[in-house]
Parts: sequence; C-alpha cells; structure tokens
Amino acid sequence: MIQPVILCGGSGTRLWPLSREQMPKQFLRLTSSLSLLQQTLVRLEGLTTAPPIIMAHQAHRFLVAEQLREQAQQAQQARIVLEPEGRNTAPAIACAALLALEAGDDPLLLVLPADHAIGDETAFQKSVTRAVALAEQGYLVTFGVVPTHPETGYGYIACGEALGDGHKLSAFIEKPDSQRAAKLIEQGNTLWNSGMFLLRASSYLEQLERLQPQMLSACRDAVIRAQSDLDFLRLDEQAFTACASDSIDYAVMEHCENAAVIPLDAQWSDIGSFDALWSIGTPDEAGNVTRGDALLNATANSLVMAEHRLVATLGVADLIVVETPDSVLVAHRDRAQEVKQLVAMLTQAGRSEPCSSPEVHRPWGSFQAIDSGGRHQVKHITVKPGGRLSLQRHHHRAEHWVVVSGTARVTVDERCFLVSENQSTYIPIGTLHRLENPGKIPLELIEVQSGAYLGEDDIERFDDVYARQSDE
Repeated sequence: MIQPVILCGGSGTRLWPLSREQMPKQFLRLTSSLSLLQQTLVRLEGLTTAPPIIMAHQAHRFLVAEQLREQAQQAQQARIVLEPEGRNTAPAIACAALLALEAGDDPLLLVLPADHAIGDETAFQKSVTRAVALAEQGYLVTFGVVPTHPETGYGYIACGEALGDGHKLSAFIEKPDSQRAAKLIEQGNTLWNSGMFLLRASSYLEQLERLQPQMLSACRDAVIRAQSDLDFLRLDEQAFTACASDSIDYAVMEHCENAAVIPLDAQWSDIGSFDALWSIGTPDEAGNVTRGDALLNATANSLVMAEHRLVATLGVADLIVVETPDSVLVAHRDRAQEVKQLVAMLTQAGRSEPCSSPEVHRPWGSFQAIDSGGRHQVKHITVKPGGRLSLQRHHHRAEHWVVVSGTARVTVDERCFLVSENQSTYIPIGTLHRLENPGKIPLELIEVQSGAYLGEDDIERFDDVYARQSDE
C-alpha cells in the first residue's frame, strides 16, 4: 500500500508579497484555480486509495481543513497532524511513519511537499510506480528531476551505479553558482533534487534509529503524547520542540547505503521563485507572463502580477512586478532568488508585511482591511455558509455591520435577530455579540470599527466552536 504523506509546512519567502507567513505559497492559487496543496492531492488520484497524512503547522490548521473540504472524498478523509513548530522534514516524516505503523500495516510512504507544480501527472505517477520495487526491497528512494538547464535555485543529486529502474544515490550537491551548475549539467549523471521520496515506514525508522536516535525518541514521545483537537491531531509540544531540526537529506539520506534515486521527467517545478513562476507560465509574443489587470507596452520577458489594481509597464525588460493590496515588489528576474533577503530586512525592521496577509483567513471565512485611521477601521467580511464567529466582546471598540449580500444572524446580549441585505446593526463597546451565516450562500458585510484601540487581540471569547486562542 502507498500511504501519501504531504509536507505542508513551507514558508515560501521568495514569493513575497504573494506568500506570507500566515498564508504561505502552498495555499495560493498560483498556476490554476486550485491551490498548490489541492493540486498535490489531485496528483494522487488513481495512484493510491489511502487518505493522506498531512503534516502542517498548527497556525495553518483551518486553512488546510478548508482546502481539503473543497476536494474529493479521499482528501476530505485525510489525517491532519499539527506541528507546534517547524522542525524540517526528517522529524515530520518520522512522525508520519510512526502514525502509519499504528494501524498495524507497514506501508510505503510517498512523501510529497505541498508546494510543487507538476505539468505531466501521468509521467509523475509512472515514476512513482517504477520506484515501488526498490522501496519494497528496503531502499529509501528519492526522485531526481531530469534537468532542462543549469539552475542555481535547486540542489542536485549525483547518480551512482544502475539499480533497477534507477540508480544508487551517490551524493547530494548544494545549490551551485551558475558556473558550477553548467558543469553539473555537462556531466550528465546529475539530477535536480525534488525533495520527494518513496520509502517503507519501517525502513526509514530503522535508519533514523541508527543515525539520529535522539530525534526518533523525541518524535516517538511527540506521537505517544499527541492529543486530538476537533479533527486535528496535535503533536506534543514539549517533546516535538525538543527535537533537533534537520532535513531528511542531511539526517538520513546522505549517510545510508540503501539510498536510491529514480529519474523524474514530468515538467516539475518547486515554484521557489518568481522566475520559476514565469518559466512555467504561458508567455505572450514578447515573452511576458501576466495575471490580473496588467497593461504592458514595449515590455519583454517580464512577469507582471496585479492582484488589486491596474499595473502598467513601459519600456522595460526582464522584470518581476508583483502588486498586492499592501505591497509592491519590483525586481530584476536575475535577482529573483534574493527576494528572501528583502523579507529578512522587513522582518528585522519590525514590519508586519512578511507575516500578515491583506486577506486574513479564519475557520468561519475571511476579512480584509479596506481603510483605517487613528480611531476607525473598515473591513470587508465574508462568512461562509454555516460559519459562526465566537460569542465575544470588545473592551475598546464598537462595531457597525452593514450586510451587502446574504443574511446574518446576529446575537447582541440576550437578543437574536436577522439582518438582511442593505440592513445594518450596531454593536456597542462591551456588549456580548455573535455573527452567524444561517444561509446557503456566503454572507458579505462591511464592518466599521471605532474606538481607542482596534487590534485583533481585543477579543474576549466566551464560546467558540473552533476552540481557538484569543487572537486566532
């Protein structure tokens, strides 16, 4: 049996300002109407019937649950395992392996990052099928992407002697500079490191026991002491955070003799930069890839993404222009890998833009700030059908709600009443209140907040079906 394990903990800093800490790239719809996570789930159809194990950061639990809810039944039955902190891939896979063994089986784990794009899913599935024989013999199999050009944004894998449909894994090679990348391509025995694996659960744990016994011990404790929370499984925080942070490449694959690699030629990209996003897009005659309201004149070989307003370019080439409601990025395509340096500078300066997204997602829906001042803030709020905010009160602000679409059920102290389209209501400071959508279409409303303090942490919750902390 093939047991999918989806690693959903990436941050995607090189895709800022689209990708943020609160909304990393695996949840974005970058290449189709489906998010990268949802595309990863679709990729499994016809390959296995086992519901996936999804390893995710606890802060993203409702994002994962909502995107799974939109998918097929197999994805909806996924087991969502929450990491209190990121500890890289080796511990995440170890916890998934331990959980997979609990049912009494010893499945082959198909480990897939949630933030990759694959253009040829048939070729992907054929490569997985070819890897099964090696994995059943106890080999830890990774997939090496057949390179199409010298690439400095990927690590490389050196292939050794032939082994079944693949090769013995000879060495991992760090991301090279351009000269080194060209030489690696010329050698002909190197592949891009995809970060995808097929390995038997017990085989991986045996190698981890030999090479990283303390890591495995911490993971065992984290799984044994894990607690169920609604539809999630929370790994024990004390045990998991005591675990060393390391990748499967460094912790295991580089040091074991039964590591193998299967070639993958399936139009793969990890979408690790805007230049990669440009390369998989559909260019116009001048080599430009655009999204949104973009007007280009005398522009060539550029990526222009307009999320919120018109973006116009004139007389430029080889640029990345990305516009969002709160930030604009302009960069040369040759410097796409360095966007993460900008994010580090913004973080060091204490800016909120690397972390928070203009559209903030909650388990009941989402909201987006429209305007703000010293004592007021205006938001556009969407509550999905059946969504229900917590029973709460604010100590520093009052709220005015204007319904623009759908019907709201509003609780204010002891009163409960409906507010329909083009109607409004007022929530005084200190009043117990709740907002619900009892209908079958999304509820859209405009909220005007006024008061001395307008922070999201000014929430005192009394009842919440989602069991959240005060500022979630």
